[in-house]
Amino acid sequence: MHTGWTSSHSTADRLQRTGWCAHGRRTRPRTLPPRELTDNPEIWPEQPSTDTAAEAVRHIARTLARVLDDRGLSLRATAAGSGVNRQAVADLLAGRSWPDVATVARLAHFTGAHLWPDNTSIDRRRTH
Repeated sequence: MHTGWTSSHSTADRLQRTGWCAHGRRTRPRTLPPRELTDNPEIWPEQPSTDTAAEAVRHIARTLARVLDDRGLSLRATAAGSGVNRQAVADLLAGRSWPDVATVARLAHFTGAHLWPDNTSIDRRRTH
């Protein structure tokens, strides 16, 4: 029997899909990978993004790629040493995923590199 009530979960899901939050503010949908938030995804991670979060992921990917290359580390060796799935590392480097904090922390610990961006140099006045 339908009572006319919808769960808050389905309302939140609907708002997320349409790009709005419950407070009437526009949200940035996570449907696009970070590389797609650049003007030219084909040259990721060299192409800057105007999206703050995508720019942070780009910084992490560029730094990690440089460290792995400098040390001659493969994806397999990086996965084994860090405990991060090899495909997750590959997706991060290619800009196909939004890495979580634990993933970046494990990779930073394994490499001994500072992967986190100190700041992002984009126009923060831009709305998303």
